Amino acid sequence: MAAWVSLLDWNGQSSPFSGEAEFVGLSNYQALLTDAGLLRSDFMLSVRNTVYFVLFNVTGVVVVSFALAMAVNSYVLRGRSFFRTIFYFPAITSSVAISVLFLFLFQGAGVVNVVLSWVGIDGPTWFRDPRGVLHIVLSWFGVDAAPAALADTTMGGLSLWEWLSGPSVAMCALITLSIWASSGTFMLFFLVGLQDIPVELEEATAIDGAGAWRRFRHLTVPLMRRSIVLVITLALISSWQVFDQVFILSQGAPAKTTLTPAYISYVRSFGDGQFGVGAAVAFVLFAIIIVLTLVQRWVGRERRT
Repeated sequence: MAAWVSLLDWNGQSSPFSGEAEFVGLSNYQALLTDAGLLRSDFMLSVRNTVYFVLFNVTGVVVVSFALAMAVNSYVLRGRSFFRTIFYFPAITSSVAISVLFLFLFQGAGVVNVVLSWVGIDGPTWFRDPRGVLHIVLSWFGVDAAPAALADTTMGGLSLWEWLSGPSVAMCALITLSIWASSGTFMLFFLVGLQDIPVELEEATAIDGAGAWRRFRHLTVPLMRRSIVLVITLALISSWQVFDQVFILSQGAPAKTTLTPAYISYVRSFGDGQFGVGAAVAFVLFAIIIVLTLVQRWVGRERRT
């Protein structure tokens, strides 16, 4: 049904199969991907935002959840069951409750900025700051304006300078929230993999004189390859579908730097009554996820000799 709706100019007031909605073919996809206009501009901005969200969120989730799994799997840690419960708790907490909590934490006078002030850092107004992190870093070196080569070269209706902005300050807060909320779930995947590593192998490498780092690099990581690929795949899929946090905390603001394809699909469908456009956005997002997941699975496949 959704595929059919994406080919219609349908406002949701009648059945899409009744013949009352105008059939527009690929016009919705054309407006989204090729026609110059607000829809294309917003969609490309949302893709840029989500690319940075995916890069930082997936990396952060893998690192944090792996570290948590290593910690709660350690035999020297007392109360491991307690810490497993604590680390997993955010995963079973309502996303609305977590989002509201982070809204207070990242306010201008919130806890995060108070802690930063202790070390002499003047924290930003997180959810109102549209500046890209990479642009901020470049400004420290005197690059305050876009070089002509980057400003004049466009891709998808956006200049390369816009593409290379990095995640906005507001998006960084959303990434932090996502990592904190989802790391507990992925910790369990890593924990299962760690517990499948034979103790005899660890003891043998220790007897051979391998230090903790060498055991981690040459034993733990290779044996955890399948778990790592699985976690990256699941985190990649969920990151491209990010919606709850954006809807609750920012609605795409400030300056559309937290806009995502999933949020555009929702607004176009249920806000503007353009269900055909919303369905087209959803299908393009689906195609992006499928392609990137297949590429990631191919890159992370086990090579047999």
